[in-house]
Amino acid sequence: MIILGVNAYHADAAACLLGNGQIIAAVEEERFRRIKHWAGFPSQAIAYCLRQAGIGLEDVDHVVLNSDPRVHRLERLAYLLRHRPDLTLVLDRVRNRHKRLSVMDELTAAFPGERFKGSVRRVEHHQAHLASAYFVSPFEEAAILSLDGFGDFSSTAWGIGRGTQIEIDNRILFPHSLGLFYQALTQYLGFVQYGDEYKVMGLASYGRPVFLDRLRRVVRLEAAGRFALDLGYFRHHREKISLDWQGGAPVFASLYSGALEELLGPARAPGEALTKRHHDIASSVQALYEEVLGHILQTIWDKYRLPDLAMAGGCALNSVANGKIRRMTAFRRIYVQPSAGDAGGALGSALALWHGLGGRRTPVMEHAQWGPGYDRNEIGRLVETEAADLQAMGCSIRHFADDGELCQVTAAAIAAGNVVGWFDGRMEWGPRALGNRSILCDPRRADVKHLLNDKIKRRESFRPFAPSVLAEHASQWFEDIDEVPFMTEVLAVRPDKRAIVPAITHVDGTGRPQTVQRHTNPTYHGLITAFFEQTGVPMVLNTSFNENEPIVCTPRQALDCFLRTRMDILVLGHVMIERNGPAPPVATTSAADSHSPASHGHVAGS
Repeated sequence: MIILGVNAYHADAAACLLGNGQIIAAVEEERFRRIKHWAGFPSQAIAYCLRQAGIGLEDVDHVVLNSDPRVHRLERLAYLLRHRPDLTLVLDRVRNRHKRLSVMDELTAAFPGERFKGSVRRVEHHQAHLASAYFVSPFEEAAILSLDGFGDFSSTAWGIGRGTQIEIDNRILFPHSLGLFYQALTQYLGFVQYGDEYKVMGLASYGRPVFLDRLRRVVRLEAAGRFALDLGYFRHHREKISLDWQGGAPVFASLYSGALEELLGPARAPGEALTKRHHDIASSVQALYEEVLGHILQTIWDKYRLPDLAMAGGCALNSVANGKIRRMTAFRRIYVQPSAGDAGGALGSALALWHGLGGRRTPVMEHAQWGPGYDRNEIGRLVETEAADLQAMGCSIRHFADDGELCQVTAAAIAAGNVVGWFDGRMEWGPRALGNRSILCDPRRADVKHLLNDKIKRRESFRPFAPSVLAEHASQWFEDIDEVPFMTEVLAVRPDKRAIVPAITHVDGTGRPQTVQRHTNPTYHGLITAFFEQTGVPMVLNTSFNENEPIVCTPRQALDCFLRTRMDILVLGHVMIERNGPAPPVATTSAADSHSPASHGHVAGS
């Protein structure tokens, strides 16, 4: 049975293909469109999934979406009768629903000449999230939690997974949402692009939660794990908050009301220099998020008393909070699949349908390598075509016959202080580069933040960089660590190791590790092993292979990124391109560089 799961008409449009319950391919549309968080119908992602399987649209049995506008109808009607929101809000949602019902038309337009003969199914948004978390987890029985902004009129759902079944026991409905709270405060702090919440997480460690008591007026805890927003601080429940998904990046209007500025002071304008007040507000936002999350998790623990927890939804990407769950609750093992946000709903909807039709349990997802890959011949043709121009620019080209020599040479280059673009195997599924589309550096370099921002990333200087660490050595370098293959938890670096790896140690002594197993990514594991043998440090600094764009997908995109930045070396499969001549000039310093907390009396860290 072939099932095509789709997240469409929302940010992070994506597709996932299952064959008899096994994942064949999964990818976000942004990787092809080259626009971050691309919103709309993921036609190119679908086309890739079909190519990877070697099938056509006519071979698909079911197309399933991670949204069902028919659910919670009574609750929607009751809300409208009680609150009587702006008529434009109601009309906008009706129009959005109409767009979401045109899947057959989209398929016909995207695949002319092919005929889809299967059925179109729908799975409620949070059921899809929970399915994406639980069915590929290593747990036979687990508590499950979905937490995000909104989907199908709810923001939160929890329950239990057993075998091939999931059961939802409780929900929190519109207009109350912890994800929306975090998004609104992210906008208030001047980070207005969709998906900027991770910037607040990074900034939070530079401040103190001195605004926590004030923010508790914004979100209040209720009995049985529930919470409620004080709606006076928000606009989403009574006004049209537009989300543009036509032709590019999703854009939200402001979610907070003037009352929030009366409570906390004036909002920060985008590009405005960060001050201690902004650091403290970010710290307070993160602290309140963790407080509410702990409140929910305590209720879930009290009900099920299960040591294992599977989480999904956009909030499950709050790696700072995730790293504290074992300390603030009785849960012992946590699983968050690599694409926990809305893109992961494509996976979850397919899994929900497969198991709902009686399929056997899907294998555990131990890696994220579900995107496009390119063989030696494809890479070789690109390098051959570009060889003369590369040599004219002062680049040398070296071919390797085997992984062993390639890893040894690359590890030595990293240890010598070079910035290396690493392109290998199939692209990662989800927002993290996990060793297949990565930029790698020496974690021992204290100046690496400036180096990377100067040469490639050109991003806010308060944002930390993360390590990929050999799984067999992780516990010697990080406290309270379990398997973290997808960089979903921020954990304390052991105090005696922090000075050794300053490049991946944040100002508060933490890092966001990815544990790397030999059997899931042998080449990347071999590279880190070679670096360990040469330096005594079993990790490399790993950041996404991009420059203010989606992570590179193709060898051509990787080469272009290498050439327009000041990267030292590019490894494309078994080909190494080394820059021996002058690099391109450094771009003009962006406004992001003025965001450094160091300019306000804090240790910059990394």
